[in-house]
Amino acid sequence: MAEEFDFETRALRTGIHRSQFNEHSEALYLTSSFVFDSAAQAAARFAQQEAGYIYSRFTNPTVSAFEERLAALEGAPCCLATASGMAAILATVMGLLRSGEHIVASRSIFGATVQLFTQVLPKFGVETTFVSATEPAEWARAVRPNTRLLFVETPSNPLTEISDLRALAEVARSAGAWLAVDNCFCTPALQRPFELGADLVIHSATKYLDGQGRVLGGAVLGPRELVMDGIYPFLRTAGPSMSPFNAWVILKGLETLKLRMQAHSDNALRLARWLEAQPAVERVYYPGLPSHPQHALAMRQQATGGGIVSFVVKGGREAAWRVIDSTRMISITANLGDVKTTITHPATTTHGRISPEARAAAGIGEGLLRLAVGLESVADLQTDLARGLAQIA
Repeated sequence: MAEEFDFETRALRTGIHRSQFNEHSEALYLTSSFVFDSAAQAAARFAQQEAGYIYSRFTNPTVSAFEERLAALEGAPCCLATASGMAAILATVMGLLRSGEHIVASRSIFGATVQLFTQVLPKFGVETTFVSATEPAEWARAVRPNTRLLFVETPSNPLTEISDLRALAEVARSAGAWLAVDNCFCTPALQRPFELGADLVIHSATKYLDGQGRVLGGAVLGPRELVMDGIYPFLRTAGPSMSPFNAWVILKGLETLKLRMQAHSDNALRLARWLEAQPAVERVYYPGLPSHPQHALAMRQQATGGGIVSFVVKGGREAAWRVIDSTRMISITANLGDVKTTITHPATTTHGRISPEARAAAGIGEGLLRLAVGLESVADLQTDLARGLAQIA
């Protein structure tokens, strides 16, 4: 049924399975386990010989509703929900890769993902090579006979670098590897990685999918043979699962996803243009600006520039912190995707745990600030930022 409808309708009408009470809003099933009609039925379900719910670590109707709706929006055969975005990445790697295999990843990825790839996975015999997000030729050169996964987030965090997904998909196909795309910044409302050749799409549902900074969640989407045959057994056993309550909150968040992403993008573009005109600002990173190095690619690959704006102020860390500390309305927090605008200093927060050398290679300097632009008045956001910028002009 989902294929019949446009995006906005799928966001409202998929994933609805009414109970005997025929409720209009989606039901929330807060239960740890499910009752069987007989011992034989219990045995059949545990043996996966009969479909049905067993235990909320790996089967729950509310979580299934979220998975169905997000799969419809991304255009994916199936979806697996997880406890967080990082849990989705971990489950993907642990479910699909073996000791001795290799990942090629963008060096412009979230700091916790870098930590996972450099500090945790090597303990299990999985090695990662980091390359430029914007140079497909580097990816091709980094491929080895044992490469199984190419991992990229586009736009990147925090510099909004844009990776050419069609080109990376070709590299992956030539290598016999899978391309996984972190679609957190754009969501399916703005970017459809499967249509550009991706094998897997990963989300931190904590961000824009929820949209109001309320709960944690993650998801990985793709073909059944990868998601259900490869990744699901890890989730069932290890348990990095999404809670039913969180699934219900994010499920409702999806209803307004397209409206919110358009509004975030409109505000971000206006604010980015304003920042470019400020004397204290050395550079603005926003895919919707013609000055962005991959602007043309972004406009082919995305519907809009998205809601993330990063900018460099003159004066390094001291000046950057002055801008942050001078705000009175904008929230000082590292989370993003909220209707409320947030500001952070990536070098000492989201990317603070990686080495100075790795930060330098990723272009994350001491004067860099990241704004996740919310839905407030742009004039009020400008006033809040101008207070600190005026002190360093």
